[in-house]
Amino acid sequence: MKKYIAIRAVYILITLWIIATLTFFLMKQLPGSPFDEEKLALLPAAAKAEIYAKYSLDQPVWKQYVHYMGNLARADLGTSFFYKGRPVLDIILNRLVPSALIGVQAIVLGVALGLILGVVAALRHNTLWDAVTMFIAVIGVSIPNFVFAALLQYYVGMKWGLLPVAFWKSYSSSIMPSISLSLIVIALIARFVRNEMLEVLQQDYIVLAKAKGLSPFAIVWKHAIRNALIPVITILGPITVNILTGSLVIESIFSVPGIGSLFVDAIKMNDYTTIMGVTIFYSAFFVLIVLIVDLLYRVIDPRIRLAGGEK
Repeated sequence: MKKYIAIRAVYILITLWIIATLTFFLMKQLPGSPFDEEKLALLPAAAKAEIYAKYSLDQPVWKQYVHYMGNLARADLGTSFFYKGRPVLDIILNRLVPSALIGVQAIVLGVALGLILGVVAALRHNTLWDAVTMFIAVIGVSIPNFVFAALLQYYVGMKWGLLPVAFWKSYSSSIMPSISLSLIVIALIARFVRNEMLEVLQQDYIVLAKAKGLSPFAIVWKHAIRNALIPVITILGPITVNILTGSLVIESIFSVPGIGSLFVDAIKMNDYTTIMGVTIFYSAFFVLIVLIVDLLYRVIDPRIRLAGGEK
């Protein structure tokens, strides 16, 4: 296991380096600059040159790249152009809590309800429960989360007055964004669990367990669900990343001061260092989730661990 993690760590570092390199040079192709060119034009040439030199923008792009990668190796993401020279890492950490809160809540709610609906639908195959679950799955996949968010704002926030419509004032402000993000998770998990459970319930070892007189609860919990979860874990990685990237829109709709809204603002302002910092953060999060999914495979399915020569 340690050797496997070490090898994956090397792959992760290479992947992050490639992403950082591509993002850096693509970002340099954006029109405009981080500064207000109209105001800069009013300054003396020496003052303008000093400002560009302060942020190393007077150097060739390749030198800027070498300088940035050197800082990145020391975990220095640079300073923001737009946020008055604040370190980008500090800005991201300050914005992390709201994004993490609505993201974790969306994943927990989505996985919990998705598992329950999927298992019930499989055990009650071709019944009303099954039809309702599939209807929810179709709705969840078909309706974009920003449309569902607008509906929640209108009915739950404005018409019924149960929750804040927008802005980040208290914990209650995180509920509607989390529900909006969880809809797609519920739909995907429910559909996958239902399909896998139907297949697992037809396997010979399930028939044997029934013949041995095991209770339905023991059969479902100890045998069926565990084996049905293996394909579900496969989609947990992309779902988690989808929640993170989907929060870009949701955070803007609900005025959540998270990383998603930070990224959108940074693009509008051509804040190069903040764009780089958030992109690297997203990428690191993605590869970390992929690693966790691979490790979960080895925990849930011993055959994968044994195939790799692990004990």
